Amino acid sequence: MPQLKTPQIKNRWLAKIVNRAIDRYNYCVSGVWDDSNNNWKVKIIKTLNLSVQSFMNKDLQSVACGMAFRTLLATVPALALLFAIGRGFGFSNLLQETLLKSFPAQKIAIEKGLSFVDSYLAQASEGIFVGVGIIFLMWTLISLVSAAEATFNSIWGIVHGRTMWRKITDYTAIFLILPILMICATGINVIMSTTLQTLLPFQFMTPLISWLLDSMGVVLTWLFFTGVYMLLPNTKVKFKNAIVAGILSGTAFIILQFLFVSGQLYVSKYNAIYGSFSFLPLLMIWLQLVWVITLAGAVVCFSAQNIFRYSFATQISQISFDYRRKILMAVLIVIARDFKNRMTPPDAQKISFTYEFPMGLITEILDELTNAGLVLKVFVDEKRQDFGYVPAIDLSQLTVGYVIRQLRSTGAKNFIPDFEQRFPDIISIIDNINENSYKLGDDTRLCDVPVMKPQNTAETDIQLK
Repeated sequence: MPQLKTPQIKNRWLAKIVNRAIDRYNYCVSGVWDDSNNNWKVKIIKTLNLSVQSFMNKDLQSVACGMAFRTLLATVPALALLFAIGRGFGFSNLLQETLLKSFPAQKIAIEKGLSFVDSYLAQASEGIFVGVGIIFLMWTLISLVSAAEATFNSIWGIVHGRTMWRKITDYTAIFLILPILMICATGINVIMSTTLQTLLPFQFMTPLISWLLDSMGVVLTWLFFTGVYMLLPNTKVKFKNAIVAGILSGTAFIILQFLFVSGQLYVSKYNAIYGSFSFLPLLMIWLQLVWVITLAGAVVCFSAQNIFRYSFATQISQISFDYRRKILMAVLIVIARDFKNRMTPPDAQKISFTYEFPMGLITEILDELTNAGLVLKVFVDEKRQDFGYVPAIDLSQLTVGYVIRQLRSTGAKNFIPDFEQRFPDIISIIDNINENSYKLGDDTRLCDVPVMKPQNTAETDIQLK
C-alpha cells in the first residue's frame, strides 16, 4: 500500500493533526514491518496489514464467486448424501428441521433443494443409476472440497496439495462422518433442552434456556470455521490462530444470517422480477458472501501465523551481498553446531525465533543452501510431517572456504559466447580474489566457530537419543 506525503498546511494546529494522522497511517502500512517490538499492538497491526494485502493481491472476490458456483452444483448431491444417511438412522425429519434452523436465510432455497433431493434419491434407487449416481455424487463433493483446499493452499503459499489417495480417503471420511455428527449434535440439543426444562421448571428460566442453546449454536459455528481453517490447508495450522479466525468468521456469518433474515421483507422486488426462481439470485449472493467471509478468515489465520515472515521486507529486498553472506554463514554455523552436539535439527522457524532473523530471509537462505548441496532436509518426527536441516557433508570438510567455493560455483555459468576471450583480465583478477578468499577460510571449520547465546530467548534444544 502506498504511503501518504505530508501536505503543506498553513494552520499550525491543523497541520500537526494531519501530520500525526499521516505518520500513523504510514506506520500501519509499511513502517510497522521495521518495528522489532513483539507486543500485541504491533502484532495486530501487522496481521491486519498482511491480511488486507493478501486479500487484495490474490483477488479473493473472484475466487469466492467461482467457489459459490461450485457449491451450488454440489448442493443437491451433498443434501442427497446427508438425507440418505439420515433416513438410514430414521432422522430425516430432524435433519430437515436442523437445516432450516441453521440456515434461516435460505429457507426457500432449502425447501426447493429438498424437493430435488427426493427426486434424486428416487432415481438413484433404480437400476444401473445406483452405481453411476453414487460415483457422480462422490466426485462432485470431492471436486468441491479439492477446489476449496487448492484455494486455501494458494492463500498459504503451499505448492503441493494432498495426493489423490489422501483426498479420496480424507474427504470420504468427512462426508460420511459429518451427517452422523450433525444428527448427534441435533439429538444432544433436543436432549439438553428437555433436561434443562425439567431441571428448571420455572417459567422465568425459559429465556435462559433459549439463550444457552443459542449460545451453543454460536460456539459450534465458531468451532466449525476453526476446523475448516485447521484441516483444509495442506500444512500445520496452529489452533490459537485458527480459533481467532474462526471466531471472526463465525461471527460475521451469524451477522450475515441475521441481515438476510431481517431483509426478507424486501424480497418482493425479486419475486416480481424472477417469479418462482427468485430464491436463486438470493442464494448465489448469499453463497458468494459466505465464501468471502470464509476466505477472509483464512487470510487472517495465515497472517496471524506468518507475520514474522514479512519483517524487514524493505531491507531484505535491498540487502547487500556482504551482509547476506554473513547471515548465510551464521545460519550454517547454527545447523553445524546443533548437528555436532546431537541436537534436534533446527528448522527455519527455530532459527528465526532464536536468533531474531527475519523469517523470509531465512527461508530464502535455507533454499539456497539446499540447492548448493550444503544442507539436507530430514524428518524429525515419526509421522514424517516436521523436518529440520542438517549438514550435507562431513563436518571436518565444512569450512568457510569450502562454503564460499560451493556457493560461487552453484548455478548456470559459461553460457555467454566468447566472454572469457573478451574480458580475460578482469576474469583473472576475480579468480585470484576468489582463490585467496578460499584459502583464508579453508582452515576454519564452521562447527568450531563460537556463537554468542541469544539474550531473552529460550532455546528449545532436544538431545537426540
